[in-house]
This record gives sequence, C-alpha cells and structure tokens, in this order.
Amino acid sequence: MQPLQFLAGVLDPGLRFLADLGGPPPSQEARRFLLCVAMQESGPGLEARYQGSPSSNAGPARGFYQFESGGGVSGVLTHEASSDLAAKVCTALVVQRQEAAVWRALEGNDLLATCFARLLLWTDPPPLPTTEDEAWEAYAERLWRPGAPHRDAWHMNWQTASETVERAPLVA
Repeated sequence: MQPLQFLAGVLDPGLRFLADLGGPPPSQEARRFLLCVAMQESGPGLEARYQGSPSSNAGPARGFYQFESGGGVSGVLTHEASSDLAAKVCTALVVQRQEAAVWRALEGNDLLATCFARLLLWTDPPPLPTTEDEAWEAYAERLWRPGAPHRDAWHMNWQTASETVERAPLVA
C-alpha cells in the first residue's frame, strides 16, 4: 500500500475514530510519527499485518504497527493515561478488553490497530516528536523498543512520512 493510501484509508480514519471517543485530536505530528512507525514496522510498502509476513510462520507482532501481546497491547490496556480510552475503543469495536483478544484482532482491524498505536504514543509524557531524532528516541527507546532497530531505515521512512503528511493536510 502506498503511504498516501495508508494515511487516507487507515491512519486518518483511526485517529478520527479515537478522537470521536474522547481521545486526542488528530495532529500533523501524530500522523507523521505513526505513519513512520507503520512503515518502519511493516515495511515501506506497508504490507506486513503480522511479523514475518508473508510467511506462514507468523512472529509475535500483529497489525501494521506490529504490537506484541505482552508489550504494546498490555501497556495500552493498563497504562493510566490510556486504559479508559482503550476500553472505549474495545467496546465500540466489539473486541473484548482482554490482552489476547485485542492482540488477535489487531491483524485485521485497522481502526483498532491505529487507536492502540495512538494510545501508546499518548502514554509518552514528552510532547509529540517534531524532529526525526526526537521521533527516533520516542520510537526506539521509550515506546516500541524494537529488538533489532534499523536507524538507517528510519531516516527514509521519516522523510517519506513527512512528505506524505505535508501533501495531505488534515481534513476537519
């Protein structure tokens, strides 16, 4: 999927859905960061809905943002900043507010995946990152904490995300 298609068809609808439930309003900074994360985690072509895709031997991460059950899913469900909104998202999307149920649903439910990615970002105390270096630190050291970080890929993904978000401004 092209980044512009992902932004219009997956990311923006998820951010609006979360805002409608009382979550943070969509912002250019959140759009850029989450688009970059999705490309970093699922490939620049945004093709991997599960870790190791297209292999039949799936790894432990699910959704375009590659959440693991005991990691991001558990964190969003239990963190004081996100747990109430996570419960609202689960209720609205008819997903049990249970770690295993959310984790299984992430692979095919783009609204759920985007909401959980934005809620994970919501748990981070610093302001939304506005530079590539701030975003890398938030991604690699505080939020996603990948086992095999690829800083070289981040640079290209950040550039692409920045250009994409600039070309497609927020629609109210």
